[in-house]
Amino acid sequence: MQIWAGLGNPGAQYAMHRHNVGFMIADVIAEAFSFSPWKTRFQGLAAEGRIGSDKVLLLKPATFMNESGRSIGEAMRFFKLTPADVTVFYDELDLDPFRVKVKRGGGAAGHNGIRSTIAHIGEEFRRVRLGIGHPGHKDRVTGYVLGPFAKAEQDDLADMLSAVSAEAPWLAQGDDVRFMNDVAMRLQKD
Repeated sequence: MQIWAGLGNPGAQYAMHRHNVGFMIADVIAEAFSFSPWKTRFQGLAAEGRIGSDKVLLLKPATFMNESGRSIGEAMRFFKLTPADVTVFYDELDLDPFRVKVKRGGGAAGHNGIRSTIAHIGEEFRRVRLGIGHPGHKDRVTGYVLGPFAKAEQDDLADMLSAVSAEAPWLAQGDDVRFMNDVAMRLQKD
């Protein structure tokens, strides 16, 4: 069993915000791999399914971004898993828009959802960083991440979500490099 947590804020008013790209990918993966319906569990919404031969619990914490780790930690303890069994999908300011990078361990780099996750389960979980770009000045960060993707970005967003979902079997198998390479190939513009 693996736990794949997509980070975001609950509520329709946040649905298309850059900060909610983790929720978006959880929804796309759940649909693409015919997961069970979402159920209220672990202080969030959870859906179960398989990606290839790997059993995965998708989780969307409903604790708001800054307390995401509470939900993830509860699910991890329930299934008697370790941080190595957890993958967190989240928005990354320090990556160009719609670039996707995977890493294990490390700090929070200013992301409150990751800071909370580290506080509750430690640093040794896998992170799928979904690039949203930076607004250019730190004073504009909050409004930027809590704002919707621009109309001109919708196609690129859909392409990124589709690519991550399509290559998810590599993540499930633990082949992070193949996952990143194949996502990048899918996202290359002609």
